[in-house]
Amino acid sequence: MQLKQDKMTEKITIITQKDNPLFNRKELVVSIDTDVTPKITEAEEFIAKEFSSNPENVKIRKIEGRFGSTNFTITANIYSSKEDKEKIENKTKKEKKKKEGAK
Repeated sequence: MQLKQDKMTEKITIITQKDNPLFNRKELVVSIDTDVTPKITEAEEFIAKEFSSNPENVKIRKIEGRFGSTNFTITANIYSSKEDKEKIENKTKKEKKKKEGAK
């Protein structure tokens, strides 16, 4: 038996979008309809595609959903470059270990 992999639907609703020139980023809150909770990497790729950006420049701050609901709210930042993102955003323990392992 194979599991069916559901992709996020193309239905996206922008709740808020604000440009923040101090940090060279767009601050977004979007609503996405999907059958399963999106993974952070999937959400980064989806938002990057929707806003014509590189997934490396997207930082997902939060993914919220209600139990049994197919609607998820994603809070994200889109930076103008990867360097800006790395200067400003704190790295998680997982990201730090991944970087140390790559050395």
